[in-house]
Amino acid sequence: MKKWILFLAVALAAGAAQAQVKFETVSTDAVREMAVKQGKLVFIDLYASWCPPCKMMERLVFSRKDVGDFMEQRFVAAKYDTDQPTGKELLSRYGNGAIPLYLIFDTKGELLGRIQGASSADEFMDSIRKILKR
Repeated sequence: MKKWILFLAVALAAGAAQAQVKFETVSTDAVREMAVKQGKLVFIDLYASWCPPCKMMERLVFSRKDVGDFMEQRFVAAKYDTDQPTGKELLSRYGNGAIPLYLIFDTKGELLGRIQGASSADEFMDSIRKILKR
């Protein structure tokens, strides 16, 4: 019985890992180049390891298969820690100091929209769809 429970736990964890949003951690220039090559937009997640809303988004939104599939079709996604130079610079340029902050850019580097704060998966997806419709 214990082996069966362990097997199920490992299988579920593996399935969840495959379904989540795939975030790049390379430079912003490399992310933009990837987006150009793939014909996608750029999505940036600005977070911090100590931020409870950021952790909630990771656990409850970015781990969902429907969110992962939606993001994979439209974006090259990257995440940057705001306690590190790239994240700090992006937050000072595009934010008001509050995280989590999500930025959507076209491949020319023009900001198309931003989403501030944590939300449910449905609200998050609605916010992205509104930005994409503009």
